[in-house]
Amino acid sequence: MFDRIALLLVIIGAVNWGLIGIFQFDLVASIFGGQAAVLSRIIYTLVGAAGLWCITLLFRDRVAVKE
Repeated sequence: MFDRIALLLVIIGAVNWGLIGIFQFDLVASIFGGQAAVLSRIIYTLVGAAGLWCITLLFRDRVAVKE
């Protein structure tokens, strides 16, 4: 479950960076009151922590899950 939440946050960050790169539009900043706003900084921190967590996904052994 934690892996999925981290991956979702990384996807949100990737979409935000894509918007910044293509349109010079920071969606997180516009929703939460600017880049320096406390809520924006919390979101940026969570996305960064999720990105670091997702690095561990590269080094895990894959185990097939039977349903």
